[in-house]
Amino acid sequence: MKEIRFHGRGGQGAVLAARMLAISLVAEGKCVASFPMYGFERRGAPVVAFTRFDDKQIMEKTQIYNPDCLVVIDPGLLKLPTLFTGLNPNGTLILNSSKVFDKQPNENLKLAGVVNATQIAVEEVGRDVPNTCLLGAFAAVTGWVGLQSVMASVGEYFGGEILRKNLRCVERGYNEVKVIKWQ
Repeated sequence: MKEIRFHGRGGQGAVLAARMLAISLVAEGKCVASFPMYGFERRGAPVVAFTRFDDKQIMEKTQIYNPDCLVVIDPGLLKLPTLFTGLNPNGTLILNSSKVFDKQPNENLKLAGVVNATQIAVEEVGRDVPNTCLLGAFAAVTGWVGLQSVMASVGEYFGGEILRKNLRCVERGYNEVKVIKWQ
């Protein structure tokens, strides 16, 4: 089983990203559980969403305490002392940031994908909603889901011109992510 924990702020699309990833994985024949956890339900408040998937039925319905991957939509959340808590050894990070790491931020982190998803979203959509771009980066870095499945899942939530703009975000996230590996 693979477990992914999304960290963002209200309005950045963390919950929607977790749902779209779930749809992508189901399309590829995986069993999936995905759900959010809200604190104060307001724009800008920290939000955590969870997605787990496996080849067999998932019985676990609790939040994810030991993720295989963290998707961090707001780079300011890197300062949280609990962000990397429970990260499995050989963990992966997908980060929205204009800056690449100069050092390994956590000993369990072995792979990171960094993409300036905010810039891409503003250029393509006209708003700071970087979630679809990060899904493209997730597909490229982890290989756990295919790009075409991610793009199809975006079509479940958007249509018309906004769909085309978000599909460009997914593709750019996939193609522009910078991959960092640590020993």
